[in-house]
Amino acid sequence: MTSDAGRGRGPDGRAVLLVAGLADLAVSAIGSAAGTVQQLLRRSDAPELARDAQHDLMARGRIALDRLATVPPAHLEVLAQQALARRAASGGDV
Repeated sequence: MTSDAGRGRGPDGRAVLLVAGLADLAVSAIGSAAGTVQQLLRRSDAPELARDAQHDLMARGRIALDRLATVPPAHLEVLAQQALARRAASGGDV
């Protein structure tokens, strides 16, 4: 086991540890993905699997675009509606 004295101390040390952790995660993910690709290439239903994956990705894309395209109501408009509702509830002039 190596000594970690001095590592992770200060902003530079933390940045190095963060980058090393991200690199390790990326290498692990690439290795896992490579193994998955090899397994998929051995399957006889690879074309159907690819088509299903394409449909899934398109559905995810639609969901993401719908989520981003939805414009929230204007903040001042919401506040005005709440003020009107409070006035109406208290019996004031609307």
